Amino acid sequence: MELNADPVVTPVGGKARRPKPLKVLVLGLRGVGVQGGIETHARMLYPLLARLGCQVEIVQRSPYFAPDARRKSWHGVRLSYLWSPTRQGLETAVHSLLGVFYAAITRPDVLHLHAIGPGFLAPLARMFGLKVVLTYHTPEYEREKFSRFEKWLLRAGEVLGLRFANGSIAVSKPQTADLERRFHTKVACIPNGAPRTVRAASTRTLDAFGLSPGRYILSVARIDPVKRQSDLIEAFRRIDARDWKLVLVGGCPAHDRYGDRIASQCKDDPSIVMTGFQTGLALRELYSHAGLFVLPSSIEGHPIALLEALSYGIPTIATAIPANLSVPITRNRYFAVGDVRTLASKLTACIERPDRYRSVALRERILKDCSWRSAAELTRMVYEHVVATGDGGASPATRMDAWPRPS
Repeated sequence: MELNADPVVTPVGGKARRPKPLKVLVLGLRGVGVQGGIETHARMLYPLLARLGCQVEIVQRSPYFAPDARRKSWHGVRLSYLWSPTRQGLETAVHSLLGVFYAAITRPDVLHLHAIGPGFLAPLARMFGLKVVLTYHTPEYEREKFSRFEKWLLRAGEVLGLRFANGSIAVSKPQTADLERRFHTKVACIPNGAPRTVRAASTRTLDAFGLSPGRYILSVARIDPVKRQSDLIEAFRRIDARDWKLVLVGGCPAHDRYGDRIASQCKDDPSIVMTGFQTGLALRELYSHAGLFVLPSSIEGHPIALLEALSYGIPTIATAIPANLSVPITRNRYFAVGDVRTLASKLTACIERPDRYRSVALRERILKDCSWRSAAELTRMVYEHVVATGDGGASPATRMDAWPRPS
């Protein structure tokens, strides 16, 4: 049966009827309109799953949405809101706990947990008789901002989530291999997709920030220590950038120590622009007219921003971490985490010869191999397998062994 086909069941002596759609409750993200990798993943994936016949409900964290801005539905997806504290260390834990209780009442066919923090509650969800799918995005315990106790809890969430979920998903091939080796369990490899982009001809956002098309270096990520914007700023200041600018797209929490430091570094430098969080047409314009994209982060699951940049055909540079290396760009575009000197030399090379780093063939390959539609179809297969069998392993059909290796 084709993945896109809607199965029809014909009872004996009766008329053909369509099966009841899968009811999926999603837990673990702040909300579809909030900045973040998991949030972007959800924005791209769940409307497609709704089109594939799933009844999707996303449980969002109410403090991120003003009461008058709380929509009940979005692109065929139902939106609900549960309270959470805003304090680090408590926000995810409390909201996930409330979400599991909510799932125990609403009884979805599948409870889909995102990230290892909510994974801590997989055993409780199983005790309530729920079928659980866990998507593993990143090893959150490697983030510097967490205390030793918080890191221990996240490691426990990793173990409990992988052990107790009925089905597990990882977003990159290296991550899948690592999890299967460490936990001796089947993990479905379903990489993030790249958007089918149409380059924006308009430049309103560029005009607002004083940018010239093709004359700025773009980095898109929340302002966070693991994204290492400080390395990019230092490398940019080491080079003769001529009339180029550095554009940092991304927000950060108020009174965040790292965010305040980055803002202070950029405050009196007109060649560095901080735009805050951007989405929609504004973000499309910034991608469409960038001369170079850089991802200097130390931790990624499967880098959505890097895939987005490649889908626009922008020359790219990224850190040589496993998640980034799983993206099929040439080896000379990578640099070691924290190697500011090498990054500066690569920035200079790209600024002097930008066309040398631009590849139409690479863009076409990314658009062909990195499909959100395919990710949605494979995720639905995991749901169907879990509902049908309830066992701890994902269907072999979801392994995506043909995922391309870096060139």
